This record gives sequence, structure tokens and C-alpha cells, in this order.
Amino acid sequence: MKKTFLLPIILCFFYNINSSAQTLQDMSSIMTADNQIVIYTAKEIITMDSSRPKAEAVAVQNGKILAVGTKEEVSKILGDKKARLDKTFNDKVIVPGFIAQHDHPVLAALTMASEVLSIEDWELPDGTAKAVKDKNDFMTRLAAAEKKMEDPEEALVTWGYHPNFYGKLTKADLDKISTTRPILAWLRSCHEMVMNSVALEKYGVTSDLIKTWGETPQKQSVLAEGRFWEQGMFAVAPKIATVLATPEKLQKGLFITRDYMHSKGITFGNEPGGILVKPLQDGVNRVMSSDEMPFRWSFMADGKTLCDKYKDDKQVIEEAEKLESWYNGRTSLAKKQVKLFSDGAIYSLLMQVREPYTDKHHGEWMTDLPVFERAFKIFWDAGYQIHVHVNGDAGLDRVLNTLEKNQKANPRIDHRTVIVHFAVSAKDQVDRLAKLGCIVSGNPYYPVALADNYSKNGLGPKRAESMVRMGDVERAGVSYSFHSDMPMAPADPLYLMWCGVNRYTTGGRVVAPEQKVSREGALKSVTIDAAYSLKVEDQMGSLVVGKLANFTILEENPISCDAMKIKDIKVWGTVSEGRKQPVGGKSTKVLLGFNTSELDDFSQGALDHVLKILAAHED
Repeated sequence: MKKTFLLPIILCFFYNINSSAQTLQDMSSIMTADNQIVIYTAKEIITMDSSRPKAEAVAVQNGKILAVGTKEEVSKILGDKKARLDKTFNDKVIVPGFIAQHDHPVLAALTMASEVLSIEDWELPDGTAKAVKDKNDFMTRLAAAEKKMEDPEEALVTWGYHPNFYGKLTKADLDKISTTRPILAWLRSCHEMVMNSVALEKYGVTSDLIKTWGETPQKQSVLAEGRFWEQGMFAVAPKIATVLATPEKLQKGLFITRDYMHSKGITFGNEPGGILVKPLQDGVNRVMSSDEMPFRWSFMADGKTLCDKYKDDKQVIEEAEKLESWYNGRTSLAKKQVKLFSDGAIYSLLMQVREPYTDKHHGEWMTDLPVFERAFKIFWDAGYQIHVHVNGDAGLDRVLNTLEKNQKANPRIDHRTVIVHFAVSAKDQVDRLAKLGCIVSGNPYYPVALADNYSKNGLGPKRAESMVRMGDVERAGVSYSFHSDMPMAPADPLYLMWCGVNRYTTGGRVVAPEQKVSREGALKSVTIDAAYSLKVEDQMGSLVVGKLANFTILEENPISCDAMKIKDIKVWGTVSEGRKQPVGGKSTKVLLGFNTSELDDFSQGALDHVLKILAAHED
């Protein structure tokens, strides 16, 4: 029964108040309860409220903000109400709680539960996994990890190797680490697996097995090298399911992801294109819906899958609305919001571009035009906010053309269509999306991690260096947010800010400095503008009366510190709806069991969801 559970897991991956109105009348609806009022003071309080950018104190009751201002102003507003003064943050900086605009917790859980040896640092709760320098460094560290393992039968699973950075990895390389222990290297893209000889033999991966596969999986497998990618990896997955994941490993990974995100100051997050398999969501909820979760998390419907599954347009919307009942506690549905997909992924250089790739290969469409146009119209006409995965400038043309067509046929105000990822684009497209009323959720990590490589391979210097042109977006007055797409990049808002402000590559150079964003814009991108992109700006994103008391507590001010040190600012912890949560605080990590019927149910239908996630980020 457990094997049937594992395969899909492996593949898987309140009231609006004017910001300046702090009268006693405004307070009346909040101050009716008997719960204690707490006044927090700090070295600096950055509100992200344009009417009052800075403050000295913030008062909280029942998880919401009562008052913000100078100490005298807050005291006057509270009047004779009893309040406790909390000076915990007197030597720290309070900012609005960070928002993870776009991440994938299940995929993150599975990767973070492995031996992480990747192209970037991962500051995990149990220690930092430093970036791999080169192939020799990878081999040395993998060998050290193998030597630490006590059970000689246990498989060693590692994640993060990137052949574009370090060269090809094969069975022969892994055999040098061990000829007795199974070793599986899950590459950075999550779309390729390399196994040593012991693993191939132990799990029954033979030439006879491969001959039973279809033509494409066979072409995407090289047994002599122990390499399986794309359809080849999916074909071999049933053989290695019990190695890559168990119910316990999934939950362990979710605990790691939870604590990692908390350590980065996250107070709210979202997965666009969320889970459409109830048993899988139930399993995730066991960890993420718990009151011990240090942040809330919302899931957004996957419009592409819904439209593929249901041919009746009305039923598509009905099924999307039914998803609200799937969540509870600290998880929720992002209501009246949906994710669609345009073109291919940036890591695989499969985005659709206006000018050819330098090596003449071609990009791919994730959704055929008739299907994309149908899905867009269904959700547009139903009043949904539409978030569109798009990476190439040709892909963006398609999105903007479709938006313009629907806006003419059925005009909408404040539709907030979100351009997601925004890898390769042109200046004329920024002007156009601004006129059409779009907003942007960009990944500022792309130029930092990929500009050096893609300048030489695929895109050429001009396009590679100007990836994620957020400077143009900011100058155009377009609202923008930053996201990490974890595990495609670290879910670290301060690091994302650093990327956007500096555009300093892993090779040590600044690319397209005109595309840098301002410090304040970067902070807005992970607070109030991230909230705006998810239509929760009335609840969070700035320190304003009536909003949730969600704070991120920092050791330094990211707006005034040295720009190159933004990523190094220490996070004390967070305040979540009035609850103080220091980093490293105790939290339950007890593994929760699954009964047999749940394991059977879990396996049904989960494959479609996880393949969709992988297809969107294939490498």
C-alpha cells in the first residue's frame, strides 16, 4: 500500500480602513474584547503606509493593529484602556510581515529533505548547505555525507546538482562514492535522476525494463550512464518511489520548509496552481493547517487543469469554487483567483522568444492558443483575477493580446492580471502591460543566477543581462512583487530584495544596472505590493489600523543599510496576528500517520498535479 502512496509524492511536487484614520470611532469595533492590548516599540518601525511611513509604536489587540504612530499618539488613542508595553524589539526594526507571493511547499519539502548540494546557499534550520563550487566540490561533499551514514543499506539521496554549472553527472561518478550503497542524485531542475550501479541493480532498473517503455522515455534514458530525464525519469519513478519519499519524509520535509520560511521572516504565502487532489491536500494540511504553523498559506486554483478536465465552461467555475472546502485552520483558498500557463520554463530555455535562440533551438508552449484563450475567457468573464506563468517575450505577447481582446469584449476595472516570472521581455511590453492594467510578479533571482550562463548560451548578452526588467516596470508605475518559486530559488524575501536592488551575478558582475529597483520598491515587493497582487492588501502588507498584526522583526533597516548587505540582515523572527515567534522557537515535529485507505486514495489523480508543477519548471 505504501508504494502506491509514494509515486505521486515523488513526482509532486477583514475589513478595510483608511490608513490615516486612527480615531476612537475607528477603534471601537476592535477594542470591544477583553483581550490584552500590547504596545510594541522598536528602534525603527517601517509601516509601508504612504501617509505615515515611520512610527515609534504599534498597539495590537486580538491579532489586529489598534494604533500606529508616535508613543504619545498611540497612548492618546488608547485613552484609559489598559495596555502592556513590550520592549522586546527596542533594538530592532519592525517591518510589515513578509509575504511569499509564489512558492511550492510540497516540491520544496521533498527537495529540502534530501542531501542539499546545489548552485546556491540554502540556510536551512539545521544548518547552511553552502553552494557547490564545482564538480570536485560536489564529489567531495557527497562522499563526506555517505561516510556519515550509519545504516549501510540506506540509500543516499541528494538534490541540487546542475550540469550547466558543473558538467555532466553519470553513474560512473556516483560509483566512485560507493559500490555498496544506493546513491540517487536528483538534479537541480527536479526533472533528471542519476543513479549509481548499486541503485540500478537494487531497484530493478534494467535494459529489459527500459524496453517496455514508450519511445520517448527510452530516448530520454541512458542506462549506461544511469541517467533518466523528463519522460525517462517519470518512467523509472515507480522503481525508486520507496527511496525518494515516504509519508514520514514528506512530513519531515514540510517541517523543514515551514521552519526555513519562518526563519526568513515569512508571515503569509501562496502556491499558485495549487493542489487539485484532495487526499494530497489533506496530507499537506496535517502540517500546514496546524495552529503551530508560524504563518498562513493560501492555495490558488490551477485553471489549466480545471479547463482540461471539464469541457463545460460553467462547470469549470463551479469546480473551482468547490475547492474552498478543502482548507482549514492556517490554510485557505485564494478566492476568485486562478493560475494559467503561457510558455515554457526559463531553467530549460523553453520560453517562447521573439528573436531565435543563439543555438537555433525553439521554445515550447505550455498551453495551446485555443485552450489558453478559452481558459482566460472563462475566468475573465467570471470576474477572477488571473495570474499567468510567462517567461518569454513572445509568450508575453500572447498573454497581452488575449487580455486586450477580453478587455474590449468585457471591460473590467481593477482586474489586476498578474504577469508571473517575467524573465525575457521588451520595453514596449512594459508600456503595453501598464496601459492594460497588469501588475507583475517577477523573479529577481533569474539574472543573478543565470545571466552569466545565458549570455553565452541560448540568449546572448543583451537579453540575458536584461532579464526581469523590473527597473522599467518601476519607472512605468506598475505595481510589482517579487517571488522565489521555491525550490527554484530560496524563499528568502531579503535575498530577493538584494537581487532586485543589486543585480549582482554569481560571476561577480552587475548586469543591466538600469533594471535595478529602489530599496523602498523592493521592500514593497515583499510586503504591501505582494499583498496587493494576491488581493489581501486590506488584511496585511502594511502597518495600518485594522489590519492583521503581522510583523517581521529585523536587526537592520533594509532601506537604509548598505545595499550589498540586505541579504545578510538577521531575522529575529515574526509576529503573526499578535503572536511573537522568534526564530528557533520550539515547534512540534511529530510525524502523523496515514491509514491504509488514505494511502490508496492519495495515489489517485496526484500524478496530474505534480507533472504540471514539474512541466512548468523543467530544466
